[in-house]
Amino acid sequence: MAAYLDAWLEEAPDDATGIARALGDIARAKGMTQVARDAGLSRESLYKALGENGNPTFATVLKVARALGVRFHAQVA
Repeated sequence: MAAYLDAWLEEAPDDATGIARALGDIARAKGMTQVARDAGLSRESLYKALGENGNPTFATVLKVARALGVRFHAQVA
């Protein structure tokens, strides 16, 4: 999971939609119902936020990342 998300962040750091879709891919692989529950979101809102035309808030991205057990790290570019 982390390697897949890291690849998106490395290859397309400005593609917020693609990164959200990558989180959606990971969430679907883990099970959307459980991820939604762990993130404190409804399953439907999670599908919408992380779908092809989704535009999740940063708060949602952080909730989903935490639910998936991944963390974002900052480093000097």
